[in-house]
Amino acid sequence: MFVDRARITIKSGKGGDGAVTFRRDPFVPEGGPDGGDGGRGGDIVFVADRNLRTLMDFRYQRKYQAENGQNGMKKNRFGKAGEDLIIKVPMGTVVIDEETGHIMKDLTEDGQRFIAAKGGRGGRGNVHFKNSVRQAPNFAEAGGVAKERNVILEMKLIADVGLVGFPNVGKSSLLSIATSAQPKIANYHFTTIDPNLGVVKIFDDSFVMADIAGIIEGASEGLGLGFRFLRHIERSKVLIHVVDVSGCEGRDPKDDFDKINKELEAYSPRILKKPQIVAANKIDQLDNLEEDEAYIEFKEYVEGKGYKVFPMSAPLDIGVKEVLGAALLELQKIEANPQEEDDGYEYFDFEADEKDPNYKEVYVGYNEEDDVYTIEGKQLSKIFRSTNFNDMGSLRYLYKYIEGKGAIEQLKELGLEEGDYIRIEDYDMEYWDE
Repeated sequence: MFVDRARITIKSGKGGDGAVTFRRDPFVPEGGPDGGDGGRGGDIVFVADRNLRTLMDFRYQRKYQAENGQNGMKKNRFGKAGEDLIIKVPMGTVVIDEETGHIMKDLTEDGQRFIAAKGGRGGRGNVHFKNSVRQAPNFAEAGGVAKERNVILEMKLIADVGLVGFPNVGKSSLLSIATSAQPKIANYHFTTIDPNLGVVKIFDDSFVMADIAGIIEGASEGLGLGFRFLRHIERSKVLIHVVDVSGCEGRDPKDDFDKINKELEAYSPRILKKPQIVAANKIDQLDNLEEDEAYIEFKEYVEGKGYKVFPMSAPLDIGVKEVLGAALLELQKIEANPQEEDDGYEYFDFEADEKDPNYKEVYVGYNEEDDVYTIEGKQLSKIFRSTNFNDMGSLRYLYKYIEGKGAIEQLKELGLEEGDYIRIEDYDMEYWDE
């Protein structure tokens, strides 16, 4: 089964906590703090692998978590860093952050990799908190939190040339004649339900060609096979538009040509900017090509729009070489004059995600249901998790941080009085004014 879209949850490793330990060596009076730092958490790393063809594996495993960092140890020993989790995906996979809808990375080359979720930093041991006043700090820093997010994996075929057109117009036949691919061929619609790839060898050169399964009217709105196949056209540099000019199914070739291009434009206007070669297929079913009024009318209509028309009969290998040669010529023009263009997508801002400007902010509130005042904040949570509630020095450090952020004054404005409770995370503390 060809699976080209999946949703998974990724979670990096939590950083190890710093250690709270003291020297206990013989004959060494008043041994000082010697708690080591925690190890960093493992990263989530995506890697493109040319040996993978679909996203099938992600249908059965939806959650991926890297290893946590080890806690720090006595004698200033650092905790072991967590192992990174490597997630291999097929070449052509786009990783999208589900919350923002922005693209995190487009993995188009074998071995290409990127970090989708960084592991938490290791917490500092109590040796870092010793100073002239605090000789025996009985607390350490908690490790950084793990980063968890949902991501969408979308696979888009990497092909030089894409075959487009209505179902049953001969795209699979053209692919089978032009390459060693063996797509399923039959005389009914949607014979091809999975995209097929093949390598075309012509004029001492070669290119990759993809048979994009049949598009129907309304595909850009999700009808039929919809977006599932339209996305695979985006990477193609050149399009071969296959049209059944025999009219054997009672359709007008001109109408077919316009409808397919309308769907392509509705999905992405950039697609119609690609070079497009029109293959007028099934000419073997016409009595006389040069005198057939329907074919002549179709040719004049399409060439009037600026496209070249090539008569062809794929099963009989008539005109196939001319169509492929025209595609190769367009590819060579593109490679000779490569142009950078804006793909129109929004990309994930890793710098903003890493810096998090709200990290040091503290927010206060009142929970009417539990009759408790609340204080929240990312840096506050880290300090709170580092607090030793059996040590007055550690508690004083936490209180000074909260007071320094103006949280106590803000709570008093909300009505905080002595004897009321303040909640930080899942811990409730009774407030008394000193």
